[in-house]
This record gives sequence, C-alpha cells and structure tokens, in this order.
Amino acid sequence: MATPKSIAFHTLGCKLNYSETSALRNQFEQAGYTVVNYNDPAEFYVLNTCSVTDFADKKCRYEVRRALRHNADAKVIVIGCYAQLKPQEIAAIEGVDLVLGAGEKFNLLKHVESMNSLQGEGTVLDSEIQSVNSFIDAFSFGDRTRSFLKVQDGCDYKCSFCTIPLARGKSRSDTVDNVVANAKKIGEMGVKEIVLTGVNIGDFGNGTEVLEGIRPKKEDLFIDLIKALDRVDNIERFRISSIEPNLCSEEIIEFVASSKRFMPHFHMPLQSGSNEMLKLMRRRYKRELYADRVARIKDKMPHCCIGVDVIVGFPGETEAHFKETFEFLLDLDISYLHVFTYSERENTLAATMPGIVEMGERKRRNKQLRILSDKKRHQFYLTQLQSSRPVLFETEITDGQLTGFTDNYVKVITEASNDMRNSIHEVHLTEINSQGTVTGVLDTVVV
Repeated sequence: MATPKSIAFHTLGCKLNYSETSALRNQFEQAGYTVVNYNDPAEFYVLNTCSVTDFADKKCRYEVRRALRHNADAKVIVIGCYAQLKPQEIAAIEGVDLVLGAGEKFNLLKHVESMNSLQGEGTVLDSEIQSVNSFIDAFSFGDRTRSFLKVQDGCDYKCSFCTIPLARGKSRSDTVDNVVANAKKIGEMGVKEIVLTGVNIGDFGNGTEVLEGIRPKKEDLFIDLIKALDRVDNIERFRISSIEPNLCSEEIIEFVASSKRFMPHFHMPLQSGSNEMLKLMRRRYKRELYADRVARIKDKMPHCCIGVDVIVGFPGETEAHFKETFEFLLDLDISYLHVFTYSERENTLAATMPGIVEMGERKRRNKQLRILSDKKRHQFYLTQLQSSRPVLFETEITDGQLTGFTDNYVKVITEASNDMRNSIHEVHLTEINSQGTVTGVLDTVVV
C-alpha cells in the first residue's frame, strides 16, 4: 500500500540524467514528499529517460509496467530526452499519465501537485526545443563517495547521427560562481569526488569554439571553470566526464597535469578512426588531431587513463573503414573503449544516408572492438603494477575487502575494513586478478 505523497524515481541513461534526477528528488523531499525505492509502492513514479539507446521504447514500457506492479493505482510521469523526442508515442503507453518535455521537466513538482486536474491519462506538456534556453543546475547525491555535477546542457554541434540537440536544445552553461558554490555544497555533504557533466562541457561559456591559440570573446571558458574548481578545498577529486578532442586544448591538458585535484583521466569521443567516416558523421576534427591530443596527454602524464567512444556500423562504413578504425585504435596509447553499435534515429541526417550496414555485421564489429578494449585496459593496468597510487574506497565486496578507483581510474580491490569507505588511501598495486581487477596492498592514509 502506497503512503500518501510518496514518490519514486528511476533514471535511464547518462550521468547528466542522474544529476537532474537527484535535483528533482531534492525538490520533492523539501516539499514534504517521501521518496521511496522504485521497487516499493508509491503514489507517483517518475521515469527519467534517455534517447541514445536502441531500446528506449522497450525500456520505457518495461519500467512503466514495473512501477504499476507495485501500485496499480499509481500515477506515472515520464520525463527526459525520449519524452522530448517522442512524447505522443510515450503518452500512448498504457499506464502513462503525464509526459513532460525538456521545457517542463523542472516544473515536475508543480505538475505532480496538480495531477488530479489532468484530462485523462497520457497528458503531454511539451514545447518546441528552440524555446528551451535556460540553464537549470543539478548535482547527484546519495552516494557519499562521488557526485555528478551538471555544468553545461545542450549542444550546438550538428553530428549527423545525434538527436541530443533535438532533445536538449542549444548549448548553455552555468556560471563559474554557481558551479563553485555547488561544489562546496557537495563537499559539505562529505563527498570526496565530483564528476563534471554536461552534453558538451568543453563548450562551457556559450561562446564560439575554442581554436588552438585563440581565446573566444566570452567571459569564462572551460579552463576558467576548472581553475576555479581547483581552489575548492573541501573536494579532493574532480574528473572531467567527457570532452570533445577539438576542445581539449593544450592549456587544459597542461592544467590537469599540474593540478592536485583534477585526476589524470580523460574521456574523449573519437567515433571513427577513418577521416572519411568522420566527415560523414560531421565531426569537427580529423583522426590526426585526435592522435595529437592523445600524444600530448601522454607526454605530460604518462600514467593518464584515456577512454574513447567509438561508433561501429555507421552508414557507409565498409570493412576497409572499420579496419582503418581498428588499426588506428590498436596503435593509440589509450586505456579503454566505449563501443556503440550505430542505430537509426528519426530526424537525423544519418538516417537518410545510403550504405546501410547489416545488423549482424554491426554486432560483429562491436564485438571486435570490445575485445580490443579489454586488451587495452589490461595493458594499461599492467603498466601500473608495482606502483603506489591513491585509491578512493567505495564499495565493500566481502567482509574485509573494499574496491575503489585510483586517481588514474584503475579499479582496485584490497583488504580493508568497511569504515574506510569514502576515504583515500595509498595502495601498492600488485597484480591483476581473474576478474580483471587490480589487487593491492594498503599503504599509508592520504585523506
């Protein structure tokens, strides 16, 4: 039986979605609602959706049914990117009461409190994405070790495969002062690590693109933001969630190399190692620039972890193009891959392109790159053995064993007591176990 004014949240997708869900949850707690687990009976269920997955519709339907199994009389609200892109499709799902587009999701509390006045099920409240131009700050909390802090939203890039500009609108940013204030709040909650999130965070400041050696005419750039955050003394660690290679400037790389708080860990989307494919994808760089960024990072920080996003099976990608990508990645000094199988998206240029790659072939290419990713990660881990690195302990695996990540994003397991969770300790890295995790021996306390 659901208690009155009880609400449950479930998030699909990216770190940005998680930060926004946390902000919404906090609004409801402050308004006197009881926030419960999504697996518990609730009066209201909120599903924050993603549009990147192939299975957005299937996942949405599944989560709606899951909510109603716990309370058949509950009100179900769907928000997020999928809700902006296909509101009528979601509204037609049995059990959905309200769909909120990008311009309305942060008015969720107001809409929930007036739901009794809605005209039947499947009500849609949305707006044209061109009118969505305000920035709403958010950060995740609940996990005492790490928080996702939203600093930027939307995107002005026109990549031919991507629906994010249609789902989130134009690029817009928080102010440096407000981000710093939020970081301090997070630190006061006892969180040790902040991951900066957004759609295109390297574009922070809403100005023109950063060109090598040229500073655009805008008040603050991403480099100004991270320099200000580096002075926040109650946060031990910052990570940059993802940054476009053309925006990952020499100045940013040098700053991270010299910083005590920004971790030696970059995640840069590549998408393809073929210049021909990059042009079809409408990416803003060539493979040579990407290779240059990796080389610059490794020159300044040989121990740095570098993650890469790649898309396989894009329209027109031949076996030769894929081989070009594979060999490019094989030669790069990178640490792991996030491999995405291309899937068609309505209202994108790529959906109209010739040269469709058969789905079985897309999956084969995906598997090949995932195997390469495992090898790259293993090789990177090998380079870190017999060194000592600071580890933020996060999770108890068994009694007397904790896992966490080093500053350069090596997953470590070691013997330690549970009361050491959310603390940073120096760990000597010894070997790689059968699960691919590095084992270590506890050294001296750092924080």
